[in-house]
Amino acid sequence: MNKKKHHVVVIGAGFGGLYAVKQFVNTDIEVTLVDKRNFHLFQPLLYQVATGTISAPDISAPVRSIFGDKKNITVRLDIANGIDPYNRYIQTKSHARIRYDDLIVATGVSHHYFGNDEWEKHAPGLKSIEDAFEMRRRIFSAFEMAENETDPGRRKQLLNFVIIGGGPTGVELAGALADLAFKTLDGHFHNIDTKKECEIYLIEALPKVLPTFENKLSDISKKYLEKMGVNVLTNSKVVDITSDTVIYEQKGQKHVLETKTTLWGAGVRASAWGMILSEAANVEVDRVGRVYVKKDFSLPKYNNIFVIGDLARFQDKNNEFLPGVAPVAMQAGEFVAKLIKSRAEGYNFSEEFTYKDKGSLAVIGRNKAVADLGYMKAQGFVAWILWIFVHICFLIGFDNKVSVLIKWALNYFNQDKGTSLIFVKE
Repeated sequence: MNKKKHHVVVIGAGFGGLYAVKQFVNTDIEVTLVDKRNFHLFQPLLYQVATGTISAPDISAPVRSIFGDKKNITVRLDIANGIDPYNRYIQTKSHARIRYDDLIVATGVSHHYFGNDEWEKHAPGLKSIEDAFEMRRRIFSAFEMAENETDPGRRKQLLNFVIIGGGPTGVELAGALADLAFKTLDGHFHNIDTKKECEIYLIEALPKVLPTFENKLSDISKKYLEKMGVNVLTNSKVVDITSDTVIYEQKGQKHVLETKTTLWGAGVRASAWGMILSEAANVEVDRVGRVYVKKDFSLPKYNNIFVIGDLARFQDKNNEFLPGVAPVAMQAGEFVAKLIKSRAEGYNFSEEFTYKDKGSLAVIGRNKAVADLGYMKAQGFVAWILWIFVHICFLIGFDNKVSVLIKWALNYFNQDKGTSLIFVKE
Protein backbone atom coordinates (compact mmCIF):
# COMPACT_ATOMS: atom_id res chain seq x y z
CA MET A 1 0.00 0.00 0.00
CA ASN A 2 1.39 3.35 -1.06
CA LYS A 3 1.95 5.86 1.69
CA LYS A 4 -0.10 9.03 1.28
CA LYS A 5 2.12 11.89 0.21
CA HIS A 6 2.57 14.91 2.43
CA HIS A 7 0.37 17.75 1.12
CA VAL A 8 1.30 21.42 1.39
CA VAL A 9 -1.15 24.17 0.44
CA VAL A 10 0.25 27.60 -0.39
CA ILE A 11 -2.09 30.59 -0.61
CA GLY A 12 -0.66 33.45 -2.64
CA ALA A 13 1.76 33.55 -5.58
CA GLY A 14 3.68 36.61 -4.48
CA PHE A 15 7.35 36.59 -3.55
CA GLY A 16 6.85 34.54 -0.37
CA GLY A 17 4.56 31.92 -1.88
CA LEU A 18 6.58 31.60 -5.08
CA TYR A 19 9.90 31.09 -3.32
CA ALA A 20 8.33 28.56 -0.96
CA VAL A 21 6.84 26.50 -3.80
CA LYS A 22 10.15 26.54 -5.70
CA GLN A 23 11.75 24.61 -2.82
CA PHE A 24 9.24 21.77 -3.22
CA VAL A 25 9.81 21.20 -6.95
CA ASN A 26 10.71 17.60 -7.79
CA THR A 27 10.26 16.37 -4.21
CA ASP A 28 7.91 13.72 -2.79
CA ILE A 29 5.74 16.48 -1.34
CA GLU A 30 2.51 17.37 -3.11
CA VAL A 31 1.87 21.11 -3.36
CA THR A 32 -1.28 23.03 -4.25
CA LEU A 33 -0.74 26.72 -5.01
CA VAL A 34 -3.92 28.80 -4.77
CA ASP A 35 -4.14 32.37 -6.04
CA LYS A 36 -6.91 34.64 -7.26
CA ARG A 37 -4.78 35.54 -10.27
CA ASN A 38 -2.93 33.27 -12.65
CA PHE A 39 0.32 35.25 -12.58
CA HIS A 40 3.08 36.36 -10.27
CA LEU A 41 3.40 40.14 -10.11
CA PHE A 42 6.64 42.04 -9.54
CA GLN A 43 5.12 44.80 -7.41
CA PRO A 44 8.21 47.04 -7.01
CA LEU A 45 7.91 48.11 -10.65
CA LEU A 46 4.15 48.80 -10.68
CA TYR A 47 4.81 52.53 -10.62
CA GLN A 48 6.55 52.21 -14.01
CA VAL A 49 3.41 50.60 -15.43
CA ALA A 50 1.39 53.47 -13.95
CA THR A 51 3.60 56.07 -15.63
CA GLY A 52 3.92 54.24 -18.95
CA THR A 53 7.58 53.23 -18.85
CA ILE A 54 6.90 49.51 -19.17
CA SER A 55 3.85 47.36 -19.86
CA ALA A 56 2.03 45.05 -17.45
CA PRO A 57 3.22 41.76 -19.02
CA ASP A 58 6.82 42.86 -18.48
CA ILE A 59 6.45 42.49 -14.71
CA SER A 60 4.07 39.53 -14.72
CA ALA A 61 4.88 35.86 -15.06
CA PRO A 62 2.10 33.26 -15.57
CA VAL A 63 2.26 30.83 -12.68
CA ARG A 64 1.65 27.86 -14.97
CA SER A 65 4.65 28.83 -17.07
CA ILE A 66 6.75 28.53 -13.90
CA PHE A 67 5.29 25.34 -12.42
CA GLY A 68 3.12 23.86 -15.18
CA ASP A 69 5.59 21.07 -16.01
CA LYS A 70 6.28 20.17 -12.37
CA LYS A 71 4.36 16.98 -11.62
CA ASN A 72 4.10 17.54 -7.88
CA ILE A 73 2.88 21.16 -8.15
CA THR A 74 -0.83 21.85 -8.75
CA VAL A 75 -1.83 25.42 -9.59
CA ARG A 76 -5.39 26.43 -8.77
CA LEU A 77 -7.02 29.69 -9.86
CA ASP A 78 -9.39 30.35 -6.98
CA ILE A 79 -9.95 32.56 -3.95
CA ALA A 80 -9.22 31.04 -0.56
CA ASN A 81 -11.71 32.58 1.85
CA GLY A 82 -11.90 30.35 4.92
CA ILE A 83 -10.15 27.77 7.06
CA ASP A 84 -10.91 24.99 9.53
CA PRO A 85 -7.58 24.62 11.35
CA TYR A 86 -8.81 21.72 13.50
CA ASN A 87 -9.83 19.54 10.52
CA ARG A 88 -6.98 20.97 8.40
CA TYR A 89 -8.67 22.26 5.28
CA ILE A 90 -9.23 25.61 3.57
CA GLN A 91 -12.41 26.76 1.90
CA THR A 92 -12.44 28.48 -1.49
CA LYS A 93 -14.86 30.71 -3.34
CA SER A 94 -15.61 27.84 -5.72
CA HIS A 95 -16.86 25.91 -2.65
CA ALA A 96 -13.95 23.51 -2.73
CA ARG A 97 -12.39 22.11 0.42
CA ILE A 98 -8.67 21.63 0.07
CA ARG A 99 -7.09 19.56 2.80
CA TYR A 100 -3.53 20.17 3.91
CA ASP A 101 -0.84 18.73 6.14
CA ASP A 102 0.93 22.08 6.17
CA LEU A 103 -0.45 25.45 5.14
CA ILE A 104 1.54 28.52 4.05
CA VAL A 105 -0.39 31.81 3.90
CA ALA A 106 1.32 34.50 1.84
CA THR A 107 -1.49 36.82 0.77
CA GLY A 108 0.27 40.14 1.34
CA VAL A 109 -1.23 43.52 2.10
CA SER A 110 -3.34 46.23 0.50
CA HIS A 111 -3.65 50.00 0.89
CA HIS A 112 -4.35 51.57 4.24
CA TYR A 113 -6.10 54.92 4.52
CA PHE A 114 -5.81 55.20 8.31
CA GLY A 115 -9.52 55.07 8.98
CA ASN A 116 -10.45 57.26 6.02
CA ASP A 117 -11.58 54.61 3.54
CA GLU A 118 -13.68 57.18 1.67
CA TRP A 119 -10.40 58.62 0.35
CA GLU A 120 -9.75 55.53 -1.76
CA LYS A 121 -12.07 56.61 -4.58
CA HIS A 122 -10.19 59.91 -4.86
CA ALA A 123 -6.65 58.62 -4.26
CA PRO A 124 -5.95 55.14 -5.72
CA GLY A 125 -3.11 53.09 -4.27
CA LEU A 126 -0.63 50.88 -6.09
CA LYS A 127 -0.67 47.20 -5.15
CA SER A 128 -2.08 45.45 -8.24
CA ILE A 129 -2.08 45.59 -12.04
CA GLU A 130 -5.60 47.01 -11.87
CA ASP A 131 -4.34 49.76 -9.55
CA ALA A 132 -1.55 50.61 -12.00
CA PHE A 133 -3.99 50.80 -14.93
CA GLU A 134 -6.32 53.05 -12.94
CA MET A 135 -3.45 55.29 -11.90
CA ARG A 136 -2.18 55.47 -15.49
CA ARG A 137 -5.68 56.32 -16.73
CA ARG A 138 -5.95 59.21 -14.29
CA ILE A 139 -2.47 60.55 -15.03
CA PHE A 140 -2.71 60.57 -18.81
CA SER A 141 -6.37 61.60 -18.83
CA ALA A 142 -5.42 64.69 -16.81
CA PHE A 143 -3.00 65.78 -19.55
CA GLU A 144 -5.53 65.10 -22.29
CA MET A 145 -8.31 67.01 -20.51
CA ALA A 146 -5.96 69.91 -19.78
CA GLU A 147 -5.14 70.11 -23.49
CA ASN A 148 -8.85 70.69 -24.23
CA GLU A 149 -9.55 72.97 -21.25
CA THR A 150 -9.93 76.70 -21.92
CA ASP A 151 -10.50 77.82 -18.33
CA PRO A 152 -7.07 78.62 -16.77
CA GLY A 153 -8.11 77.68 -13.23
CA ARG A 154 -9.55 74.38 -14.30
CA ARG A 155 -6.49 73.64 -16.44
CA LYS A 156 -4.18 74.40 -13.51
CA GLN A 157 -6.16 71.99 -11.36
CA LEU A 158 -5.76 69.26 -13.97
CA LEU A 159 -2.00 69.81 -14.18
CA ASN A 160 -1.47 69.63 -10.42
CA PHE A 161 -0.49 66.13 -9.28
CA VAL A 162 -0.37 65.16 -5.60
CA ILE A 163 1.36 62.04 -4.28
CA ILE A 164 0.78 61.10 -0.65
CA GLY A 165 3.48 59.14 1.12
CA GLY A 166 7.24 59.66 1.03
CA GLY A 167 8.33 56.04 1.24
CA PRO A 168 9.91 54.18 -1.71
CA THR A 169 6.61 53.94 -3.61
CA GLY A 170 5.84 57.65 -3.28
CA VAL A 171 9.37 58.79 -4.02
CA GLU A 172 9.78 56.56 -7.09
CA LEU A 173 6.33 57.51 -8.36
CA ALA A 174 7.08 61.22 -7.91
CA GLY A 175 10.36 60.90 -9.79
CA ALA A 176 8.76 58.95 -12.64
CA LEU A 177 5.93 61.47 -12.89
CA ALA A 178 8.42 64.35 -12.98
CA ASP A 179 10.31 62.68 -15.82
CA LEU A 180 7.02 62.15 -17.62
CA ALA A 181 5.70 65.70 -17.24
CA PHE A 182 8.91 67.69 -17.62
CA LYS A 183 10.77 65.59 -20.20
CA THR A 184 8.82 62.88 -21.98
CA LEU A 185 5.66 64.87 -22.73
CA ASP A 186 7.43 68.16 -23.33
CA GLY A 187 6.29 69.39 -26.74
CA HIS A 188 3.66 66.64 -27.23
CA PHE A 189 0.74 69.03 -26.71
CA HIS A 190 -0.22 72.21 -28.55
CA ASN A 191 -2.31 74.05 -25.95
CA ILE A 192 -0.42 73.22 -22.77
CA ASP A 193 3.23 73.36 -21.82
CA THR A 194 3.74 70.43 -19.45
CA LYS A 195 7.23 71.58 -18.56
CA LYS A 196 6.04 74.99 -17.35
CA GLU A 197 2.49 74.34 -16.20
CA CYS A 198 2.72 71.05 -14.30
CA GLU A 199 3.14 71.02 -10.55
CA ILE A 200 3.98 67.81 -8.69
CA TYR A 201 3.63 67.61 -4.90
CA LEU A 202 4.94 64.87 -2.63
CA ILE A 203 3.41 64.95 0.86
CA GLU A 204 4.99 63.09 3.78
CA ALA A 205 3.85 63.28 7.41
CA LEU A 206 7.31 62.46 8.82
CA PRO A 207 10.27 64.89 8.85
CA LYS A 208 11.97 63.22 5.87
CA VAL A 209 11.30 61.16 2.75
CA LEU A 210 12.48 57.54 2.66
CA PRO A 211 12.22 57.30 6.47
CA THR A 212 13.99 53.92 6.66
CA PHE A 213 17.12 55.31 4.98
CA GLU A 214 19.84 57.14 6.88
CA ASN A 215 19.47 60.93 7.00
CA LYS A 216 22.18 61.64 4.43
CA LEU A 217 20.58 59.46 1.74
CA SER A 218 17.14 60.78 2.60
CA ASP A 219 18.36 64.36 2.21
CA ILE A 220 20.00 63.51 -1.11
CA SER A 221 16.74 61.96 -2.35
CA LYS A 222 14.83 65.09 -1.40
CA LYS A 223 17.35 67.28 -3.26
CA TYR A 224 17.07 65.03 -6.33
CA LEU A 225 13.30 65.37 -6.32
CA GLU A 226 13.38 69.13 -5.86
CA LYS A 227 15.94 69.49 -8.65
CA MET A 228 13.59 67.51 -10.90
CA GLY A 229 10.76 69.94 -10.12
CA VAL A 230 8.89 68.08 -7.35
CA ASN A 231 7.55 70.10 -4.42
CA VAL A 232 8.47 67.99 -1.39
CA LEU A 233 6.30 68.74 1.66
CA THR A 234 7.58 66.97 4.79
CA ASN A 235 6.09 67.28 8.28
CA SER A 236 2.79 67.57 6.46
CA LYS A 237 -0.23 65.54 7.49
CA VAL A 238 -3.09 65.00 5.06
CA VAL A 239 -6.42 65.70 6.81
CA ASP A 240 -8.87 65.42 3.91
CA ILE A 241 -9.08 64.37 0.27
CA THR A 242 -11.93 65.21 -2.10
CA SER A 243 -12.41 64.79 -5.84
CA ASP A 244 -10.65 68.07 -6.52
CA THR A 245 -8.66 69.01 -3.38
CA VAL A 246 -6.08 67.72 -0.95
CA ILE A 247 -6.04 69.42 2.46
CA TYR A 248 -2.93 69.02 4.57
CA GLU A 249 -1.72 70.43 7.87
CA GLN A 250 1.78 71.83 8.32
CA LYS A 251 2.98 73.56 11.50
CA GLY A 252 -0.57 73.83 12.76
CA GLN A 253 -1.86 75.51 9.62
CA LYS A 254 -4.11 73.97 6.99
CA HIS A 255 -3.30 74.28 3.31
CA VAL A 256 -5.38 73.39 0.26
CA LEU A 257 -4.04 71.97 -2.99
CA GLU A 258 -6.35 72.11 -5.98
CA THR A 259 -5.94 68.91 -7.97
CA LYS A 260 -7.84 66.32 -9.97
CA THR A 261 -5.13 63.66 -9.64
CA THR A 262 -4.23 62.39 -6.18
CA LEU A 263 -2.13 59.23 -5.86
CA TRP A 264 -1.74 57.20 -2.67
CA GLY A 265 1.53 55.67 -1.50
CA ALA A 266 1.21 55.77 2.29
CA GLY A 267 0.53 52.84 4.54
CA VAL A 268 -0.56 49.24 4.16
CA ARG A 269 -3.34 47.06 5.54
CA ALA A 270 -3.27 43.28 5.78
CA SER A 271 -5.25 41.13 3.40
CA ALA A 272 -8.50 39.54 4.58
CA TRP A 273 -6.54 36.51 5.73
CA GLY A 274 -5.31 38.41 8.75
CA MET A 275 -8.83 38.51 10.19
CA ILE A 276 -9.67 35.03 8.87
CA LEU A 277 -6.80 33.55 10.88
CA SER A 278 -7.56 35.78 13.86
CA GLU A 279 -11.10 34.44 14.10
CA ALA A 280 -10.49 30.81 13.12
CA ALA A 281 -7.18 30.19 14.87
CA ASN A 282 -7.48 32.74 17.69
CA VAL A 283 -4.26 34.41 16.61
CA GLU A 284 -3.22 37.94 17.55
CA VAL A 285 -3.01 40.62 14.85
CA ASP A 286 -1.64 44.15 14.90
CA ARG A 287 -3.63 47.32 14.26
CA VAL A 288 -3.52 46.86 10.47
CA GLY A 289 -4.31 43.13 10.56
CA ARG A 290 -0.86 41.56 10.22
CA VAL A 291 -0.47 38.23 12.01
CA TYR A 292 1.93 37.77 14.91
CA VAL A 293 3.92 34.58 14.28
CA LYS A 294 6.47 32.49 16.16
CA LYS A 295 10.18 32.33 15.34
CA ASP A 296 9.52 29.73 12.65
CA PHE A 297 6.61 31.73 11.13
CA SER A 298 4.01 29.31 12.49
CA LEU A 299 0.95 30.27 14.52
CA PRO A 300 1.13 29.96 18.32
CA LYS A 301 -1.49 27.19 18.52
CA TYR A 302 -0.93 25.54 15.13
CA ASN A 303 2.58 24.50 14.16
CA ASN A 304 1.38 23.41 10.70
CA ILE A 305 0.05 26.85 9.67
CA PHE A 306 2.67 29.38 8.56
CA VAL A 307 2.29 33.04 7.66
CA ILE A 308 5.02 34.70 5.60
CA GLY A 309 5.61 37.86 3.61
CA ASP A 310 3.93 41.19 4.28
CA LEU A 311 1.08 39.50 6.19
CA ALA A 312 3.46 38.24 8.89
CA ARG A 313 4.44 40.24 11.95
CA PHE A 314 7.77 38.63 12.67
CA GLN A 315 10.09 39.68 15.49
CA ASP A 316 13.75 38.78 15.09
CA LYS A 317 16.26 37.83 17.78
CA ASN A 318 16.94 41.54 18.40
CA ASN A 319 13.22 42.05 19.08
CA GLU A 320 12.88 44.12 15.93
CA PHE A 321 10.04 43.58 13.49
CA LEU A 322 11.12 42.73 9.96
CA PRO A 323 10.05 45.14 7.20
CA GLY A 324 7.47 44.28 4.57
CA VAL A 325 9.86 44.01 1.62
CA ALA A 326 10.40 41.37 -1.05
CA PRO A 327 13.72 39.94 0.27
CA VAL A 328 12.10 39.18 3.64
CA ALA A 329 9.25 37.31 1.94
CA MET A 330 11.66 35.38 -0.31
CA GLN A 331 13.88 34.27 2.55
CA ALA A 332 10.91 33.40 4.75
CA GLY A 333 9.39 31.30 1.97
CA GLU A 334 12.60 29.34 1.50
CA PHE A 335 13.02 28.88 5.27
CA VAL A 336 9.49 27.57 5.87
CA ALA A 337 9.72 25.21 2.89
CA LYS A 338 13.00 23.82 4.22
CA LEU A 339 11.40 23.33 7.64
CA ILE A 340 8.38 21.50 6.17
CA LYS A 341 10.58 19.24 4.04
CA SER A 342 12.69 18.27 7.05
CA ARG A 343 9.65 17.44 9.15
CA ALA A 344 8.01 15.46 6.33
CA GLU A 345 11.16 13.39 6.02
CA GLY A 346 11.20 12.71 9.77
CA TYR A 347 14.09 15.00 10.70
CA ASN A 348 14.18 17.38 13.62
CA PHE A 349 14.50 20.94 12.32
CA SER A 350 16.36 23.20 14.74
CA GLU A 351 17.56 25.96 12.43
CA GLU A 352 16.58 29.51 13.38
CA PHE A 353 15.51 32.07 10.82
CA THR A 354 18.01 34.87 10.37
CA TYR A 355 17.18 37.60 7.91
CA LYS A 356 20.07 38.51 5.64
CA ASP A 357 19.51 42.18 4.94
CA LYS A 358 20.54 42.88 1.35
CA GLY A 359 20.08 46.61 1.83
CA SER A 360 17.66 49.19 0.46
CA LEU A 361 17.51 50.97 -2.88
CA ALA A 362 15.29 53.68 -4.32
CA VAL A 363 15.40 55.26 -7.75
CA ILE A 364 14.34 58.88 -8.22
CA GLY A 365 15.04 59.43 -11.88
CA ARG A 366 17.53 58.99 -14.68
CA ASN A 367 20.99 58.57 -13.12
CA LYS A 368 19.44 59.45 -9.76
CA ALA A 369 19.12 56.82 -7.05
CA VAL A 370 20.23 56.03 -3.51
CA ALA A 371 21.48 52.72 -2.15
CA ASP A 372 22.21 51.51 1.36
CA LEU A 373 23.69 48.03 1.21
CA GLY A 374 25.10 48.08 4.73
CA TYR A 375 28.70 47.57 3.73
CA MET A 376 28.45 50.41 1.23
CA LYS A 377 26.31 53.43 0.47
CA ALA A 378 25.93 54.97 -2.94
CA GLN A 379 24.11 57.75 -4.71
CA GLY A 380 23.63 59.03 -8.23
CA PHE A 381 24.69 56.97 -11.25
CA VAL A 382 26.34 54.15 -9.26
CA ALA A 383 23.23 53.61 -7.14
CA TRP A 384 21.07 53.81 -10.27
CA ILE A 385 23.07 51.03 -11.95
CA LEU A 386 22.83 48.93 -8.77
CA TRP A 387 19.06 49.46 -8.71
CA ILE A 388 18.73 48.33 -12.33
CA PHE A 389 20.87 45.24 -11.73
CA VAL A 390 18.95 44.15 -8.61
CA HIS A 391 15.52 44.62 -10.17
CA ILE A 392 16.45 42.81 -13.36
CA CYS A 393 17.75 39.89 -11.26
CA PHE A 394 14.54 39.72 -9.22
CA LEU A 395 12.26 39.63 -12.26
CA ILE A 396 10.82 36.20 -12.98
CA GLY A 397 11.54 34.77 -16.41
CA PHE A 398 14.28 35.45 -18.95
CA ASP A 399 11.87 37.09 -21.44
CA ASN A 400 10.76 39.61 -18.82
CA LYS A 401 14.34 40.45 -17.90
CA VAL A 402 15.25 41.10 -21.55
CA SER A 403 12.07 43.04 -22.32
CA VAL A 404 12.38 45.38 -19.34
CA LEU A 405 16.10 45.95 -19.93
CA ILE A 406 15.48 46.86 -23.59
CA LYS A 407 12.65 49.25 -22.69
CA TRP A 408 14.74 50.93 -20.01
CA ALA A 409 17.59 51.32 -22.49
CA LEU A 410 15.28 52.83 -25.15
CA ASN A 411 13.72 55.13 -22.59
CA TYR A 412 17.15 56.24 -21.41
CA PHE A 413 18.16 57.41 -24.88
CA ASN A 414 14.92 58.75 -26.35
CA GLN A 415 12.52 59.30 -23.44
CA ASP A 416 9.76 57.57 -25.39
CA LYS A 417 6.84 56.24 -23.33
CA GLY A 418 5.40 53.62 -25.60
CA THR A 419 2.86 52.28 -23.10
CA SER A 420 1.05 55.51 -22.23
CA LEU A 421 -2.27 54.19 -23.49
CA ILE A 422 -5.57 55.03 -21.80
CA PHE A 423 -8.12 52.24 -21.50
CA VAL A 424 -11.66 53.27 -20.60
CA LYS A 425 -14.80 51.16 -20.48
CA GLU A 426 -17.42 52.33 -22.95
